[in-house]
Amino acid sequence: MRSRRHGRSNEAPELDITAFLNLMVVLVPFLLVSAVFSRVTILELNMPTGAGGGAPDDPAITVEVVVRSDKLEISDGEQVIARFPNLNQTEADNPDAEPAADAVPPEGEATADAGLVPTREIYDLKKLSEFLLKVKANYPDKTDSIILMEPDVAYEHLVGIMDTVRGAEVRREGSDPDDPESVERVELFPDISIGDAP
Repeated sequence: MRSRRHGRSNEAPELDITAFLNLMVVLVPFLLVSAVFSRVTILELNMPTGAGGGAPDDPAITVEVVVRSDKLEISDGEQVIARFPNLNQTEADNPDAEPAADAVPPEGEATADAGLVPTREIYDLKKLSEFLLKVKANYPDKTDSIILMEPDVAYEHLVGIMDTVRGAEVRREGSDPDDPESVERVELFPDISIGDAP
């Protein structure tokens, strides 16, 4: 009887790994295929630091772009220095007024969801870009900016405004207006911090 028990203890138990291998055969190709389709564009943001430093030797302007649902405001950190109403409003209009319910948008534009309308059709990005070019001409070493937005502004509009604040396309002086190669990209304020509008 001892010999039978002794013989059984010498046998190594077999591990059944076929189920695990079947899982790997299916899972690995699936993960490889799905990885190709999950490309993400990353926007670099500088988050404000909590450490306070001493007063700067050279007082510089703070470029703040406040994104509101009805307008864009440019501030120097203390006061609003420029205001651009939405393209569907004019300066004479009341900025707090709601658009008329019976207003007919141009053909081909989305009406139900403002998030579907491109940013350049809601906010005046051309005027914003021109104003930021003037600020950059006065402060050429300035690279940081702050974008503050209201909670009801769509994320797509934030990204469009960030692209405008980051850089602008400028036509070289004396170049042919029809030549697409005469347009160059100028860096404005690429170091962007974001926050909530006051």
